[in-house]
Amino acid sequence: MIMLMDILDNRGLVSERDKSGALEVATHEASQLATQIEIINAPGEHGQIEKIVVAGMGGSALAADLARDWLDLPISLHVVKQYYLPQYVDTKTLVIASSFSGNTEETITALADARARGAMIGVISRGGELETIARRDGLTYAQLNFEGQPRMAALLNLRALLQLFIAFGVLGEHVIAELESAGRAVDEKAQSWTADVASADNLAKQLAWHACGKTGVMYAGSRFRSIAYKWKISFNENAKNVAFWNEYSEFNHNEFLGWTSHPVEKPFAVFDLRSSFDPEQIQKRFDLSDRFLSGLRPKAKRVDLLGNTMLEQMVYGSVLADFVSIYLGILNGVDPTQVDLIEKFKRELN
Repeated sequence: MIMLMDILDNRGLVSERDKSGALEVATHEASQLATQIEIINAPGEHGQIEKIVVAGMGGSALAADLARDWLDLPISLHVVKQYYLPQYVDTKTLVIASSFSGNTEETITALADARARGAMIGVISRGGELETIARRDGLTYAQLNFEGQPRMAALLNLRALLQLFIAFGVLGEHVIAELESAGRAVDEKAQSWTADVASADNLAKQLAWHACGKTGVMYAGSRFRSIAYKWKISFNENAKNVAFWNEYSEFNHNEFLGWTSHPVEKPFAVFDLRSSFDPEQIQKRFDLSDRFLSGLRPKAKRVDLLGNTMLEQMVYGSVLADFVSIYLGILNGVDPTQVDLIEKFKRELN
């Protein structure tokens, strides 16, 4: 009989539950940042870009969330997760339609809206209708080559997005070196989270055990809010586990009080995603919140985002999220890869 604590160190059982090899994909996830993306129909001369809108859903929008939090752009970057674009989109706006499958109806609708307003256009997809439109109409197109789920290709999508930014003159080539350096650093760290590393020495397995049987609640500082969101969607899709997220300092203005009633033995696993790049006041808010809520909520599990740069810490947090949630899926007895219910929902919707 397999003891409960031995589940994640039982290679046969892990392989049986991880049918599609999600752990293997996660092991090489950071190296996606070194993948050269083919840009088809590179943009020629164009007008001045005064604002950027990225239209996408789920994992396809996550790369834009990461870019928004990391980059200090001189123009606004807005991530749209719906059918229609803001009223301010015009001929001086760069709109990038991002859909891993190329068939996301919200993104296709947003693309049509952007073209009707005369916006500059970029497209990211693996194929589907977006590829057909881009190739047929000569739109600037970043081709993704990845066999797997969109949430596991967020870093590849980030590379594609930044290459489009470079192609349109929004960024310089130097960001590619930063991406690749961060990818190498995290790729090395990720080796300590693989299935071969025992739970006693494996942070990802330990965090999965902490979350087992509970609803995940993730908090991060405002510049790392995309990482808290990444943890949330990884828990949802990989572990088939309900999870929620919020950011500091917004947390202290509302949700903070939500923890102060009802019994303390709430079925939640609270994660504080902490960064050395969090401003002093944000770090103070983490500490004070934990102290003020002592005895009112489960004690937060501190997860330090490691790395020498902000980008490296973001990549670290993103890859760790997938490892933890895949292990949690294995503990939950589900296949971490499949998202059959979402696919069924899309078919019914259409």
